[in-house]
Amino acid sequence: MNQTYLTTAELAKRIKYDSRSIRERLKDSVLIEGVHYIRPFGGRKILYDWDAIQQDMRKFSQQLMVSTDATHRACKPQSLSDEPYGRQALVSDR
Repeated sequence: MNQTYLTTAELAKRIKYDSRSIRERLKDSVLIEGVHYIRPFGGRKILYDWDAIQQDMRKFSQQLMVSTDATHRACKPQSLSDEPYGRQALVSDR
């Protein structure tokens, strides 16, 4: 199994985030130790698992797209005749 481990600076370049944002906002809230990053030999250095991060970014993106699509379909009338007091009701009242 060939995994790609990145430093914070390398990850920042790949995902277009500032290194500081990764350390202060993403680490331990979105990026979980043991899943998305490790501390080799119990030290302070952090190495990010690029494969795990890519997989979760794609999964979240797909869930967001499905959720957004379902919301739009539920909120958007299929045609004007589907609207209970839509334009057709106004036209037929004239």
